Amino acid sequence: MKGKYHIVVQNNKLRYEFDIRRNITIIRGDSATGKTKLISLLEQAASLGESSGVEVLCERPCRTLGGSDWNLVLPNIHEQILFVDEENKFVKSQDFATAVKASDNYFVIVTREDLPNLPYSVEEIYGIHTSGKYHDLKRTYNELYHIYSTEVFGSMEKPETVVVEDSNSGYEFFSAICDKNGIVCVSAEGKSNLKTAMDKLGSESALVIADGAAIGPEMNELYQMMCHKPKVKCHLPESFEWLVLKSGIIDGKMIQDILEHPEDFIESRKYFSWERFFTALLVEHTRDSYLQYSK
Repeated sequence: MKGKYHIVVQNNKLRYEFDIRRNITIIRGDSATGKTKLISLLEQAASLGESSGVEVLCERPCRTLGGSDWNLVLPNIHEQILFVDEENKFVKSQDFATAVKASDNYFVIVTREDLPNLPYSVEEIYGIHTSGKYHDLKRTYNELYHIYSTEVFGSMEKPETVVVEDSNSGYEFFSAICDKNGIVCVSAEGKSNLKTAMDKLGSESALVIADGAAIGPEMNELYQMMCHKPKVKCHLPESFEWLVLKSGIIDGKMIQDILEHPEDFIESRKYFSWERFFTALLVEHTRDSYLQYSK
């Protein structure tokens, strides 16, 4: 399954409206923020149909996934948008992560906890914002917003230290640039070690570079740390391979079309995260050339 989908879930009192474009979308937030009500409306629509008074508008079928038999139900569902509530304990299991990887569905997961078994993007972590747009109709309007403030993201003119997520080609590239500019470059040797690497930073200015396409499970801890370290910024491109493709080194209109609307080209069942797609794309378009890429 691929593509971007606009979803509206509403009754005469509530309206939720949002877009999703990846195989995994996370909705976070405290109690009484509307997360559970969204799941409830979808369940009502599924069990009662039109008599529920709930309208679900989307190009793809939207339904909830839950219960002890979820693993028996899921293999029979194809190319749908599945909403999963955090009350289902299987959400944190490796079995669920394995099932998501093999599925051709999109998953919208409502949870307050990090899910380290799933490679979700920092761009697809949302909260629910309530506005008065429909007050005249006595309806509450709910829309999604990005959880993490852009204040901790970006770049800086010349940091004293650069912390890179990986230890392969990305680290080699940034290390070479840092050496030329008198900047210390450190590899965290994996996204799960980023917090430890940041803990070791003193008072110096630092730029943390990591793959945004799969950093979601670690983002909560990193964000909290950066809020207390104003001299540390975070740059989260989709992946190092995405940066190479975006640079224009590899010419071609098809590459640019893909980069503008990746969701239209990335088959979720084949690529668990967008990082894997961009790696495959770069390898394919540099094969048998002097630019041949390898991790």
